[in-house]
Amino acid sequence: MTLSRERLGLALLGTLIGLVLINVPWLGGDAWAFRAPEAVTNGLLGPLVRAAGGEWDLGVVRAPALLAGVLVAVLAIVLPSREPLRRALLIIATVGVVAALLVPATLLQVGLREGTSPWFHTNDAAYQVELAGERIIRGDNPYGFDYTGTGLERFYSLDGTPVTDGRVETVALQHLAYFPGLPVLGAVSAALPGPLGDVRILMLLFALALIPAALLLPGPLELRLGAGALLAANPLLLRSTWFGILDAPVLLALVLAFALALKGRWGWTGALVALALVEKQYAFVAIPVLAVAAWQAGGRDALVRAGAWLVGVTAVVVLPFLLWGPSAFIDDTLVYGTSAYRIVGYGLSGILVDLGVIARDGAYPFIVLALIIWLPLTLLALRRQWRAPAPWRAALGFALSFLILAWIARYFQTSGFVYPLAGLILAAAIALAPTFAKDDA
Repeated sequence: MTLSRERLGLALLGTLIGLVLINVPWLGGDAWAFRAPEAVTNGLLGPLVRAAGGEWDLGVVRAPALLAGVLVAVLAIVLPSREPLRRALLIIATVGVVAALLVPATLLQVGLREGTSPWFHTNDAAYQVELAGERIIRGDNPYGFDYTGTGLERFYSLDGTPVTDGRVETVALQHLAYFPGLPVLGAVSAALPGPLGDVRILMLLFALALIPAALLLPGPLELRLGAGALLAANPLLLRSTWFGILDAPVLLALVLAFALALKGRWGWTGALVALALVEKQYAFVAIPVLAVAAWQAGGRDALVRAGAWLVGVTAVVVLPFLLWGPSAFIDDTLVYGTSAYRIVGYGLSGILVDLGVIARDGAYPFIVLALIIWLPLTLLALRRQWRAPAPWRAALGFALSFLILAWIARYFQTSGFVYPLAGLILAAAIALAPTFAKDDA
């Protein structure tokens, strides 16, 4: 084993310990303050719920992650040099730390919800996607439907009483703002039995799948495992998973798209970007940077192949819902989903509200700002990518373009910063791969 290999192993273990140290003090914090009864369940997650005393217990959430960090610290001291034992231990350590950070919090939330009522211990986005999935299973259109009476109106009071009188903002009751990919995932979730029917179980699996997805990247095993751990267990995605923000499948599709683009699999790249796009529309930011990469790598044929799969998969998912009820789909996703939310965020829109230039509930010139700020800067990044081609530039361009778009957006939750963060992680991993003489791919 070379010295660089030893350093790589220790760097990976150090990264895992760092993730524990960064995440544990905040893991499980900022949960919804539900005034719910004590959870009682004898189901699959009953032992975990009882260990937590039927409530959101941060000790149960954080202790496994801290133990995993300690075990990794011990491994860093005794890590053997013999292959393949060393490789196996590094893989186990990576999966173990990520699982210890992700799994207890998500399963405890799911168990608490199962032991109380479906409008407790969840997020309104996750709850509505599940309800939309149930409608799909019954053969009903999830768009153009008033979700009052489904139980969703009981979420907003935080105590289980229905809210329909304007006491709080209930923006999700009359519209389904999400593109069809998420309701389809909600249908998959709704078809599963018991607590497995909570859509956050799927989010957990998608988040864990980021580790094997990162193994498709170039470079030594340690570098790829580190990238996978950072993608799956960064603080933003951790909170999204247990809290019920539906970013994990979008992120997984994008990571796979960038990884397969490096291998010249342009059909798969286009299809995966489409899967991300039909879940959350701002995944479109990946299209121009990957289009440039496709043209540079394979010319017109690669670009056409990627574009055909992108359009085809998008059409397969979106067209049935568009034809099912054109006005309902457009009104929910495009009209309401892009303009009706109150201005929320820390970017330009928030600054303009604070300065009194625009009202928090008023019109916002997003299209104009995108044309004069986001588009020119994105074109400059694409120009740099075109003139100085490098495998990592597509991921970096995605991160920078997304960050600029987030800054000018009308409505943007901080959880969305996981996308430019993922782009930076991918760019760094791809850029560092050639610096190691021995490739462990």
